Amino acid sequence: MTRLLLSLILLAGCIATVRADTTADEEIRALIQAVAESGCEFNRNGSLHSAEAAAEHLELKYSRGKRYANSAEAFIDRLASKSSWSGKPYQMICDGEVHPAGDWLTATLATIRSS
Repeated sequence: MTRLLLSLILLAGCIATVRADTTADEEIRALIQAVAESGCEFNRNGSLHSAEAAAEHLELKYSRGKRYANSAEAFIDRLASKSSWSGKPYQMICDGEVHPAGDWLTATLATIRSS
């Protein structure tokens, strides 16, 4: 009986971990999609890129750096806010207004979670 109870507890923990990973992945992919659909320009290391190109870049960074992004917040902080090459912060330019990408993504994540 004790073994069965212990097994059930371990199984519940594994399921919770898988669910948390799935939720993080879903939120990160939703953030990348939001960038793609934003219509904003993306300033990366002084070069302007379209929203679609920015999303492709973030997707590439995520695919290579998933181990650093165990949550949407970690993705924003560690991969999506600044260049890993130069250290310069990324910027979202929307309707002529410049926003640090980290701030834009954090606000977008709050919107995703509230809907």
